Amino acid sequence: MRAPSPLPLRLQIIDSPQAVSAAAWNALLARQATPTPFMRHEYLSALHTSDSAVPRTGWVPRFALLWDGPDLAAACPLYVKSHSYGEYVFDWAWAHAYEEHDLPYYPKAVIAVPFTPVPGSRLLARDAATRRALIDAVRCWCEDKGLSSLHVLFGDTADHTACNAAGLMRREQVQFHWKNMKPPRSPAARGTLPPEGAANRLGNGPATVSSPPRLPAALPGDGSEVSGEQFSSFDDFLTSLTQDKRKKIRQERRKVQQAGMRFRWARGADISPADWAFFYRCYERTYLEHGNPPYLNPAFFTAMAQDMAEHWVLFTAERDGTPIATSLIAINTSQMSGNGQFYAQTVAYGRYWGALERVDSLHFEACYYQPLQWCIAHGVARFEGGAQGEHKMARALMPVVTESAHWLAHPAFAQAVDDFLHREGAGVARYMAHLQTRTPFRQSKRADPTSE
Repeated sequence: MRAPSPLPLRLQIIDSPQAVSAAAWNALLARQATPTPFMRHEYLSALHTSDSAVPRTGWVPRFALLWDGPDLAAACPLYVKSHSYGEYVFDWAWAHAYEEHDLPYYPKAVIAVPFTPVPGSRLLARDAATRRALIDAVRCWCEDKGLSSLHVLFGDTADHTACNAAGLMRREQVQFHWKNMKPPRSPAARGTLPPEGAANRLGNGPATVSSPPRLPAALPGDGSEVSGEQFSSFDDFLTSLTQDKRKKIRQERRKVQQAGMRFRWARGADISPADWAFFYRCYERTYLEHGNPPYLNPAFFTAMAQDMAEHWVLFTAERDGTPIATSLIAINTSQMSGNGQFYAQTVAYGRYWGALERVDSLHFEACYYQPLQWCIAHGVARFEGGAQGEHKMARALMPVVTESAHWLAHPAFAQAVDDFLHREGAGVARYMAHLQTRTPFRQSKRADPTSE
């Protein structure tokens, strides 16, 4: 392991995000390549004050701050964990191997946003050198405390460049993201817009909610910048798909409509207290139906409504005016700089959903088609569908690689895990190659987009 950076910085470990200035933290976040709303001070603080990510639930906050005199030079959310729940980068097999050798795997340390598998900046720093100093300082702290390991989950390219330089091991996983960009070979790029029919009326927002201006399609920071034309409507999006995928989506939307479902959406302050209460009722019920209590409690979402309302859009399915199901997405709008130019980026993140009764295809409508239709109408550049789920490809959410970084204190286990990760990485590469052959987008320019 390389020696820590000699930069004259002071490490401070705090036991609550509230012990650091929200303004200083958010200002540092705003300087990063891929900020997300989930790394905002308000979000992390709500996890703590709502009693969701706290020592009682196995998340011991130990946020790391690097100070350059009076200035906050770098920071990251650091937790000491007694389990691996709520992380979405699975290391249960590693913990089991430790146990078989009578060695403690827990407690361990994670740099992560609890319960939130959304890629983005994790090591907040003013520059690359300071970011490297931060990860070095945190690793040394873990060694001093006798922790088994350190894990940086769902970081961005800058994070993993620093982690790699510090000797951490790289691990890859696959998520599925949708991009608001017409495929270059798609007939949709030539403006062919077949009618979709009545299903297009499923998602009309309330008149009281104003629509933001459309934004240029730009996705800086993730290595996949968009330079093509955005979809003009959900119909336009459908024409880019193969006939079977297009037909399947229309059938699913028709089933939801025939079941009497009508959708409304609300954003920010237009999400009423009653809407939030109904959302939590559905969210909690979905978790309980799977045999587990929800990670997040009502107090957390109350804090979101009070402190981060502008980052949320809620879709509600109703039958004859009675709410049946909801889905909640987060949105992030920020000004980014690239190659000396400034441009806008909006990203949406699929987060939570729930229903009080089972309706055929309602999950697909609430979690994919309504959000995608909203994203197209509002010029959103990307929709991230969350962890796992090959079925998302049929809805044009395409595979992307996400990364984590890992350090293990035990030399023999570190070597064994490193060998495993090399094999696993080769498997992920093969898996990605296989998924790329299953594109839902049309390849032939001669196909008739109106055929069913």
